[in-house]
Amino acid sequence: MTADTASTRELTGLLQAWSGGDQQALEILAPRVQQELHRIAARYMAGERPNHPLQSTALINEAYIRLINWKDVRWENRAHFFALSAQLMRRILVDFARSRDQVKRGDGKVEVTLDEASLVELGKPADLVQLDEALNKLAELDPRKVQVIELRFFGGLSVQETAVVLQISDRTVLREWNLAKAWLYREINS
Repeated sequence: MTADTASTRELTGLLQAWSGGDQQALEILAPRVQQELHRIAARYMAGERPNHPLQSTALINEAYIRLINWKDVRWENRAHFFALSAQLMRRILVDFARSRDQVKRGDGKVEVTLDEASLVELGKPADLVQLDEALNKLAELDPRKVQVIELRFFGGLSVQETAVVLQISDRTVLREWNLAKAWLYREINS
């Protein structure tokens, strides 16, 4: 057994113990999960323009707070946790972009958490909202393609990591990734 496999099994065990109500497991899990969420966010933000106003720490903190407040989730394994984390990061970014767009149009005040407040300077909220709408349409046609986009784009996972999470081959991830990008491009630009 490799160190990577042992680490994955240990993290899965901690997630499952936490799901069962073990608060000690959460205390052990928290710094490990926080570190992995930082890694995902850093990889995601590495693809953004220089001086991007989004603070990855605020995104991570908001996602982490929401994740630990989910009481009824039964974590299957590490992959399940990080797949939901990527999906949650997408939701946070889209919700915030919509809120920012409402403020710009003068629709009134929008309540945001302290962590979300540091996301205020996101550029082009309409683009993120449009992407979300297109992803929702694609989910009706092919949910796995959306999972690939969420894991790779929003979660910052590599092709190999995405393949492990979805339990498919690297080639399938690449095929789904390319098809989803082409579909999204046509949908957004039509």
